Amino acid sequence: MTILVTGSAGHLGEALVRSLRAGGRSALGVDIKPSPFTDRVGSISDRAFVEQCMGGVRAVVHAATLHKPHVATHSNQAFLDTNVTGTLALLEAAVAAGVEVFVFTSTTSTFGAALTPAPGEPAAWVTEGVVPVPKNIYGVTKVAAESLCELFFRKHRLPVIVLRTSRFFPEADDDPEVRGRYETGNLQANEMLYRRVDIEDVVSAHLVALERASAIGFGRYIISATTPFTPDDVAALRRDAAGVVRRLFPHCEEIFAARGWRLFPQIDRVYVNALARTELGWRPKYDFGHVLDCVRAGVDFRSPLARAVGSKGYHDRVFEEGPYPVR
Repeated sequence: MTILVTGSAGHLGEALVRSLRAGGRSALGVDIKPSPFTDRVGSISDRAFVEQCMGGVRAVVHAATLHKPHVATHSNQAFLDTNVTGTLALLEAAVAAGVEVFVFTSTTSTFGAALTPAPGEPAAWVTEGVVPVPKNIYGVTKVAAESLCELFFRKHRLPVIVLRTSRFFPEADDDPEVRGRYETGNLQANEMLYRRVDIEDVVSAHLVALERASAIGFGRYIISATTPFTPDDVAALRRDAAGVVRRLFPHCEEIFAARGWRLFPQIDRVYVNALARTELGWRPKYDFGHVLDCVRAGVDFRSPLARAVGSKGYHDRVFEEGPYPVR
């Protein structure tokens, strides 16, 4: 069974194609940019190109997208063309070609303003039941693409799994204040508590989604590292997140201090992956406990796959003010 992977020149697309081929599976990489993992170069908004790519394909993993880092450099129309029209073209071609399974890579950014509690309010406990409140064109178009996926399940019975992934990119944070206070490794280690996931676990979620889609029909799942927190912690996380982490991991501060790292004083949200673990049978391997073990041992806490894919960036040019401009 050939699996079409869109966005094969990107972080996740490359990781997917690498992993599928390493497992002896046939993967067809598609991207607007050439790469060692791209078999066909073209735009997913080009319907003729998409239809040509569907020959012999029995499953689609749609990871191609314009991301949040493109909001300041690309037009709203470009986001609509890629994230909405491109998804529609893929869904229509998939139905016409008799594709059996469609997996769509979405994002926790769809939740938008729902992720930011008012001052004094507890941290947001983010499950699939939280209603998205998109705050930029990226979030709007990803929510629209998710709705198209659900429509094609309802209208055409195409099994579709939507995976809302949290942060997995290795690049530095876009917030200059945050970059000034925490080195990238320290920042991303802290994020594994509540809003980050290793790319190897993201890939494994997509692979189990491919296997479970036919039985589930349609589903949305948050894909983030398993948090050690519970709903009982959300109020304290806004007041003294470091204290909560110290209670759960008594030696964490000492382990971090050996690297000159610090815990976050506050945490405003917690992504909850329980539904993906229960319904998909997803078994993520990388969490904050793993991070501490690696920091204690003096080794990189990222997976071998994350290190192999490395940093790609999102633009052809380098920006002096940060990894990408923010609007």
